[in-house]
Amino acid sequence: MNPSAPPIALVISDVDGTLVTTDKRLTDATRAAVRRLGQAGIGFTIASSRPPMGLGSLVADLDLRLPLGAFNGSTIVAPDLTVLSETLIPGAVAREAATRLAQARLDVWVFADGAWNLTDPHGPYTDLERRTLGAEPTPVASLDPLLDRAAKIVGVSGDAGYLAACEASLAAALGEGADVHRSQAYYLDVTPAGAGKGGFVEAMSRRLGIDRSRIATLGDAGNDVPMFARAGLSIAMGNAAPHVKAAAGAVTVSNDADGFAHAIDEFVLHSRSA
Repeated sequence: MNPSAPPIALVISDVDGTLVTTDKRLTDATRAAVRRLGQAGIGFTIASSRPPMGLGSLVADLDLRLPLGAFNGSTIVAPDLTVLSETLIPGAVAREAATRLAQARLDVWVFADGAWNLTDPHGPYTDLERRTLGAEPTPVASLDPLLDRAAKIVGVSGDAGYLAACEASLAAALGEGADVHRSQAYYLDVTPAGAGKGGFVEAMSRRLGIDRSRIATLGDAGNDVPMFARAGLSIAMGNAAPHVKAAAGAVTVSNDADGFAHAIDEFVLHSRSA
């Protein structure tokens, strides 16, 4: 790394595929790395595609004290999950997104009014999402009444190749109306335009009075690339796709090999030989 780079004052990490293992666990090495950041006087927080309800266990486990970015950072919450700021998807855009996802034969979830709303509580990946969020979905007869209040819309499919094609076509159709990214191989997220993880980096820079050159970001997916572009130090996980690695300033090992802890020690605290 560049020895003349300014010292890092804040680390912002993605969660799934980065901070936690594939089976959604925080390892002892990750917990210890977060503690080492605190001991070094470096702030730490997270930016995730998860809703606020899915961040609570991490707050408790890691003793997080700074604002957190939910829904890719478009909703900022305090550690007690009180909403500090919120951006929603414009109603017309949300309706078009939901219609196109349904036409593509994807299961559709709508996160609105603080709830995870869906029409089929036993659909694909609902059990995984229950475990991830530590919460139950809210079954509804129709998602339509929620689309004027949607913070995130998700299209779900176990066919990763098909979902990648849906990502490209939906992004083209919605244009600048919304951000469209896969947060996992099986989740296609629609979130408010321009209010993603890059915006969260900028918001935290302003809130804490920390220049973006002194912020480090870690991630593994396409929705992490915008925050890479706005941080002084960007680190991709070893499990990231090639285009995500190419967008980062450094690459560590995978999330299942304690890549987060390796990255903190090597690139932030400089306590590990490269």
